[in-house]
Amino acid sequence: ELLSAVADVDALIIRSDKVTAEVIEAARNLKIVVRAGAGYDNVDLAAATARGIVVMNTPGQNSNAVAELALAMMIFMARNGFTPGTGSEIQGKTLGIHAYGNVGRLVGRKGKAMGMNVIAYDPFITDSAVFEADGVKKVNSVEELYKNSDYLSLHIPATEQTKGSIGYDLLMSMPKGATLVNTARKEVIDEAGVVRAMTEREDLKYITDIAPDAQAEMAGKFGKRFFATAKKMGAETAEANINAGLAAARQIVDFFKTGDTRFQVNR
Repeated sequence: ELLSAVADVDALIIRSDKVTAEVIEAARNLKIVVRAGAGYDNVDLAAATARGIVVMNTPGQNSNAVAELALAMMIFMARNGFTPGTGSEIQGKTLGIHAYGNVGRLVGRKGKAMGMNVIAYDPFITDSAVFEADGVKKVNSVEELYKNSDYLSLHIPATEQTKGSIGYDLLMSMPKGATLVNTARKEVIDEAGVVRAMTEREDLKYITDIAPDAQAEMAGKFGKRFFATAKKMGAETAEANINAGLAAARQIVDFFKTGDTRFQVNR
């Protein structure tokens, strides 16, 4: 559908559509693509760069929606998926944040408002004052983060370095009853490692906004200790959609008026 509509367009705003090399080849006049949201792995960056097409995202526009979902997921798991039985509270628990960008910072602030102790790890933020300003303790390694987190909120991007990096060893190091919360990307999870850890430790929980390939196996084996949303819904709020759409439109206008490429993600 997208392929047949791009022949004469100068600019594209997309969300879930895939801008493949084939789409880029068909878009003879295309000069800019803006992904209304933070992630842009549905755009073939190499093909766009080869054609001199600017690709941008709209960072921060969906952040609050994703952060609210992450906290909701923690409460959902603490209360056993809202089924009968004795649950627990998140107040007083330690919340670990893996990557302290736009979403991570909001998750930390909301967690603190709920009475949680918040720690964070981000190798790209070396200034401890960034964490201290939010009342968050900076830890020095991924291992230290997972070892001390009752709830681990995952916000890393899917890169060659991070794909499959969250698995058996990290989960096995987490405290008793710990929950891994993934509103980031499916690809960063080593699914076989997670299944192995949750099989060996019947106290671990995993909730994700990105359905894993092993969803049927996980649901069958782990019951209420596992949950995946029906579709990726972190940014699915009316407010986030409006914010991201308006930001994308403004970026396109600025690009054509002044040549502004501030949010370009390909070079």
